[in-house]
Amino acid sequence: MGARAERAGDGVGRRARALLATLLPSLMAVAVALLASGVVVLLAGGDPVAAFAALIGGAFGSLDSLSEVLVKACPLLLTGLAVTVAFQAGVWNIGAEGQLLIGALAMAALGARLGGVPAAAGLPMALLGAGAAGALWAGLAGLLRLRRNVNEVISTIMLNFIALFLVSYLVQGPLMEAGGRYPQTDAVVDSLWMPRFVPPYRVHLGLAIAGLLAGGVSVLLYRTRAGYEMRAAGLNAAAARLAGIPVERRILLALLLSGALAALAGAIEVSAVTRRLYERFSPGWGFTGIAVGLLGRLSPAGVVVAALFFGALDAGSGAMQRVAGVSSVLVSVIQGAVIFFLVAFERKR
Repeated sequence: MGARAERAGDGVGRRARALLATLLPSLMAVAVALLASGVVVLLAGGDPVAAFAALIGGAFGSLDSLSEVLVKACPLLLTGLAVTVAFQAGVWNIGAEGQLLIGALAMAALGARLGGVPAAAGLPMALLGAGAAGALWAGLAGLLRLRRNVNEVISTIMLNFIALFLVSYLVQGPLMEAGGRYPQTDAVVDSLWMPRFVPPYRVHLGLAIAGLLAGGVSVLLYRTRAGYEMRAAGLNAAAARLAGIPVERRILLALLLSGALAALAGAIEVSAVTRRLYERFSPGWGFTGIAVGLLGRLSPAGVVVAALFFGALDAGSGAMQRVAGVSSVLVSVIQGAVIFFLVAFERKR
């Protein structure tokens, strides 16, 4: 009995040490990035202590602040998951931004035309439609890679620009609001507004959906054969082929799932927050999702934590500027520094 308990204790200790070794680069990157950002504030004549205190207070100082952290983390969680699925399969999907815009476009287009459909059916239909649109958009890059050997980094970046200009054209043309005053679509019908848990706070059902999808991605990657084969293809495609794994099909599957997840981020944002689509709809959630995925070590659980961290930075940035007089752009500096130092620490391992 005593020996068994000792072995169990050793196992827990080994797992804890392995987890710490995995998380150490991310923790060090965050710490050094915050330190470097503080130095930047100091050199600019500001007070870094006051700036970070205002940032923390703006993110966690009230229920409203906490609500905003969750709202801002939602699209980052989904785009971080999108990046995780693709990167785990060895596919460098840089197109989450474009896929997010396509999902938002699908929601705006469907959401203005499903007025006669009951909410219980209309909202799932619109979300499924948006996810399918994002999957097809990402699937274009997959087909180009598999049929024409086009590098997905190039194709997904190009598809970002096509999606951006497509949205710009549509909101100024065929999908422009009936009043014709602003370059934006009409609002989605009321029945497709995503419910909020505790009004007037903006935390909405989309966050629960994103959490469930995080669990689903974890199960897919670590508890299913398809997930195992995707990860094997990402680790060593040649060895995976020799083992009989259909690498090309797994790559295409990863891109389809990645596109659907990113598209849902845009669709949920339209349904729950903005209620309509307009130019410059996204502040770069798709690109920030890459940082979220990398900081989260391409693990669904890690992505959840990283999305909350980036969401807190975003939510607190306004208070930092208002209270401490430090520009909210500092948050972008912190985000960039985190990735820079994360890559640096990875190189040293």
